[in-house]
Amino acid sequence: MERDTQFIGQSGAFLDAVERTSRAAPLRRPVLVIGERGTGKELIAERLHQLSKRWAEPLITLNCAALPETLIEAELFGHEAGAFTGATRARAGRFEEADQGTLFLDELATLSMGAQERLLRAVEYGEVTRIGASKPVRVDVRIVAATNEDLPRLAEEGKFRSDLLDRLSFEVITLPPLRVREGDIRVLAEYFGRRMASELRWEDWPGFSDAAMQQLEDYQWPGNVRELRNVIERAVYRWDDWGTPVSHIVFDPFDSPWKPSPMMTAGSGRATGAPSSAPAAPAPSVQLDAISDLKAAVDAHEKAIVEQALARHRYNQRQTAKALGLSYDQLRHCMKKHGLMERGG
Repeated sequence: MERDTQFIGQSGAFLDAVERTSRAAPLRRPVLVIGERGTGKELIAERLHQLSKRWAEPLITLNCAALPETLIEAELFGHEAGAFTGATRARAGRFEEADQGTLFLDELATLSMGAQERLLRAVEYGEVTRIGASKPVRVDVRIVAATNEDLPRLAEEGKFRSDLLDRLSFEVITLPPLRVREGDIRVLAEYFGRRMASELRWEDWPGFSDAAMQQLEDYQWPGNVRELRNVIERAVYRWDDWGTPVSHIVFDPFDSPWKPSPMMTAGSGRATGAPSSAPAAPAPSVQLDAISDLKAAVDAHEKAIVEQALARHRYNQRQTAKALGLSYDQLRHCMKKHGLMERGG
């Protein structure tokens, strides 16, 4: 596989999905790939194609959500000249372009009911008819479709054709989200970090600090691997000293004390409400009704705040103390209390 299409991971759930992909690849049957955004659905489609007997033939990709409903059928099945306004010449659709190869339909659930009906006929009989044509064209295409929607539920609600779902679901590969892939966050972070360090021509790869790695493993990753890659590459790119472990992680690149406020008016540039000088309190990391030891819970919360602040300020204790509204001696006392002196240097 190419550099940007490698499968990196060691968790059982991830390896099971890759194994099922490899097993289904040689078959001509359609495959459905289900998963949250950023889990690698397109990589699975590429693997299905590359490991099949069709590997030397075209792999054609169509994002069904990227085109308006009025154009999706013309894009899929092609059209003749004059079939509709703007169709000045005949054009082959994605099915004809993928003949003898693989057609990957991303965001399948966004297809209109009309497009679903025509797709069913193409899958069932291996024939497509261009818009404005009277005769069908025979095609030999392997269908791989992907979505992040619950297709059986949509079928029950009448929003997706049950017969098309039956026809496409010979094999269904459901990709696990990154948050449940035990051990893979560390592996992926090291992989993307080393690659970015190489791109920046660092002489060595220092890795991540323990606090930074803990932050990565505690985060829920709604954007999965794609989001992790962005976070890691940004952290390495912004780190100035390749001789020390990367310790500063920014999950939200839009987070800034100067970002536009929704309370700002467009005309005056002034806030419509009274400004608040007090920072927002951090959200509790545990359920309040689950706390049985108040002192232990407060200590744990205090330690987490100090740890995160130290990492954010690259373990500069004076900057950290200033950011937390403490004196230097107060911060040192707090670090000693929570066993953070060694990590804080």
